[in-house]
Amino acid sequence: WEGDIKIDQKAVEPYVAGEIAPNAGAHNGRNWGAFDIQKEVIDLCPTESMYMEGSKLKINNKECTRCMHCINVMPRGLHIGDDRGLTMLAGAKAPILDGAQMGSLLVPFVKVEEPYTEIKEVIESIWNWWMEEGKNRERLGELIKRQGFQKLLEVTGIGPVAQHVLEPGQTPYIFWKEDEVPGGWDRDITEFREIHQR
Repeated sequence: WEGDIKIDQKAVEPYVAGEIAPNAGAHNGRNWGAFDIQKEVIDLCPTESMYMEGSKLKINNKECTRCMHCINVMPRGLHIGDDRGLTMLAGAKAPILDGAQMGSLLVPFVKVEEPYTEIKEVIESIWNWWMEEGKNRERLGELIKRQGFQKLLEVTGIGPVAQHVLEPGQTPYIFWKEDEVPGGWDRDITEFREIHQR
């Protein structure tokens, strides 16, 4: 979905008071103790974008990565936004030595509306690339691993976004091409040294 997580403060209060079972009652029958919103929701937010302001739950939606942990714990108090669509992942595989691997995020959000043109364009560009470049018995995941995620972005015409980064500091996959750099690769070293002195 796009937009902010919808918070029903009147439904959050009964969770905090212990009147509504968290996780939709999935852990009923076990003595886990009283529900602690700080420990079980706010502290487990991967981007630390949630906090309590008095008795009100607040979310910094710009920082939210949509992991949906908070929504799963408090489904009556938190809801996804109304602007809904889908996320596209590509390259899931289950090699024998590496084990099952989820696909890489390609399109963070796209609306699902007839005639589904945006979705079809992405899929057809991937098919064409795979049919041209794929080796015999090679799946899309192996092709992405062999040629790189940057190549997948190029063939689909999708620009890089922050959600494409799996782990900050990992090997980068976005590189400048010579025609994208003003002046290209050829530089005057004396001019460069005037700006960047040793």
